[in-house]
Amino acid sequence: MSDATAKKEERRKFQAIKGTRDILPPETELWNRVEQTAHEVFATFGYGEIRLPIFEPTELFARAVGGETDVVAKEMYSFIDRAVPDIDRASGEVFSREVLYSSGDAFARYVQRFEGFLDRLKEAYEMGEIPNNDANRAVIEKLENYRAIARERTKWGDLQASSEAVADYAAASFAFLQHMQLGYSLALRPEATASVCRAYIENGMQSLPQPVRLYYTGPMFRRERPQKGRYRQFYQIGAEILGGTDAPAIDAEVIEMLMTFFDKCGLQGATLYINSIGHNADNCRRGYVELLRSELQKVRERLGEDSKRRIDTNPLRVLDSKLASEQAIIATLPHIADHLCDDCKTHYAEVKRQLEVRGILYQENWRLVRGLDYYMRTTFEITAPGLGSQNAVCGGGRYDGLVELLGGPPTKGIGFAIGEDRLILSLQESGKGQVQQGRDVYIAWMGERAYAAAIHAAKDLRKAGFSVELPPVEQKFGKALGQADKLGAKYALILGDNEVSEGLWTLKTLSTGEQAKFPEPDLLEFLRQQKNVSS
Repeated sequence: MSDATAKKEERRKFQAIKGTRDILPPETELWNRVEQTAHEVFATFGYGEIRLPIFEPTELFARAVGGETDVVAKEMYSFIDRAVPDIDRASGEVFSREVLYSSGDAFARYVQRFEGFLDRLKEAYEMGEIPNNDANRAVIEKLENYRAIARERTKWGDLQASSEAVADYAAASFAFLQHMQLGYSLALRPEATASVCRAYIENGMQSLPQPVRLYYTGPMFRRERPQKGRYRQFYQIGAEILGGTDAPAIDAEVIEMLMTFFDKCGLQGATLYINSIGHNADNCRRGYVELLRSELQKVRERLGEDSKRRIDTNPLRVLDSKLASEQAIIATLPHIADHLCDDCKTHYAEVKRQLEVRGILYQENWRLVRGLDYYMRTTFEITAPGLGSQNAVCGGGRYDGLVELLGGPPTKGIGFAIGEDRLILSLQESGKGQVQQGRDVYIAWMGERAYAAAIHAAKDLRKAGFSVELPPVEQKFGKALGQADKLGAKYALILGDNEVSEGLWTLKTLSTGEQAKFPEPDLLEFLRQQKNVSS
């Protein structure tokens, strides 16, 4: 590489990773407004905020989301957390080919080194530094057997022969060692419901008054193809109710809270879709799934490859298909609502009645399903304008079996997740995403006496809640007013020797050019009144 090329590489600009982006001012003001609205609305319904780790054990999501789903199988960012690099390094040294086929005193030293390695491995296992599981226990037992053989054979007179014999065994042990997990498999969270349920179990929240109402905000991570409103690091606002009963009123209130939030955000044109997927029984969803599979087999050759695969693995997912060529076929398939058991039919009818009592408009969508067994009964989705064909901005439903699946007691549960990126995009597309730009007040000062007054004024204005720009160096008034205009300031507070001497401060409204003089207390009161009028 030439010097010029090397220098060019050094100067190469770093860029955000594909599928991620920087959210900059003033757009961040809109994000803050949306999140603050969530805090305020959810609190009025009795929800408390939970803050969750960004990474969790991979197995948590494999069990909760489903090991065969695209999210877990293809999209999750997972990695091995190697907390004990000394073991990783030592295993390479102990089982290197040169050491394995050493002889004489060198072989005796190898046996000593191996024993030290095995003792450290056992210590790490017992202390939880490496996963304490069946696979690792089997490896350690295998290596313990090898140690016993190695000790015995080093007593023989023919060290060369013994070294070759033990080396063969050690090589086999090394192959076995490849199955050892020297670190925990962790994953960046692709969603948060599993984490909330884990926290509910781990922190003994089942002992609290039920149900427990929790909400969260934050980034999630999936390696999917970036497209409009979809990113590999994306943001969600979600809420979960855990414990208590599965009364239809709870489902309806969750949806009511959600629609209240969207209304407060100014989202227009949102449409609520609902469905019931029953529960996992032969006279309900399980029976419907078998009927659906049978009907899909009849048209198998007319379906795409993904749908053909799903006939065997998860027929409900065929209903999610967006392929234009499959829509007419799907339209002829049986509806799950016609195959619910009596209890689930009653529950669904009451959910709809509760929504009507609350004045919430909805449309039924029989294709709105969830593929995992622990999901049951109520499912819902909200779409918003300005997002193209992939227009869902929120999805939710009931998952009464998830907490138990993750090792907790039988627990009722229902929740939702809002795609914040897509919500922000929809607000912007509809013209409801305007945010205040610029400063409230730009202080144009000249002279040392005026600078002291400017510092005092900036402090009082900020204390009163106004955004203020105070230049660090003196400027001519013309330049200062030009800078105020560039920053989008509403007002320029002009302070010179005359203003300080008179105790009257000049305030110029930059949009109209009008200006007036105020004593300091009157200035603050005037700005408060103007702020109230504009808001």
